[in-house]
Amino acid sequence: MHPLDQFYEEKFQRIEGQKQNRELRAAAREFLSRSLQAGYSYNFSWLGRPVIQYPQDLVALQEIIWRVQPRLIVETGIAHGGSLIFSASMLELLGGDGLVLGIDIDIRAHNRPLIENHRLAHRLRMIESGSLEEAAVGEARRLAARGGPVMVILDSNHTRDHVLAEIRLYGPLVTPGGYLVVFDGVVETHPEAVVADRPWGPGNGPLSAVRDFLAEDDSFVIDRDIEDKLLITAAPSGYLLKK
Repeated sequence: MHPLDQFYEEKFQRIEGQKQNRELRAAAREFLSRSLQAGYSYNFSWLGRPVIQYPQDLVALQEIIWRVQPRLIVETGIAHGGSLIFSASMLELLGGDGLVLGIDIDIRAHNRPLIENHRLAHRLRMIESGSLEEAAVGEARRLAARGGPVMVILDSNHTRDHVLAEIRLYGPLVTPGGYLVVFDGVVETHPEAVVADRPWGPGNGPLSAVRDFLAEDDSFVIDRDIEDKLLITAAPSGYLLKK
């Protein structure tokens, strides 16, 4: 067997083993719960901007982006802009004219200039709007109409109704073989650690939205392989592959 083939076969077998490794999976769940309570995901930055994500999910995203080679990445939820800069850095490595469209109902004044003046700002477009508003959806559709692969990352309001509406609006923009990534389903699986006084929780969050959407639309499937190898993720059942 060629050494690379052997490497990938061993990788496959390891991931398969993780599926059955109850002790490892329990340890991962315990770490996720404790780290959520500790605010672990707020510890990191990407090229100078805070990125409120688990490093494991960022690794998964870079694998996806490198494989899909998107010309457009649509992201709902901007915060400090770290996720936008992450996606922009990947598109910069890919070359071409790929863009990231960031959508947020409130782009904070202390964040906006730091994002707009970043050295990767030429890859970014931002719009201050609710993600369900026509201004935001229309701009996403306009940029997607340029052609090329499209992927979408949802990370704004985490209530079930809002996320389901986002999936219905932005899911059709994703090209076959691309991904719709729905973050923070973890608010339903570890509610005691993260929901506090928020309106979302078990039965009313991204995970419920994903389940309801997949029951009505078979154009996406959950890419279980990603979650099985990560073990630690803020997006359980949230890596959706367009058929």
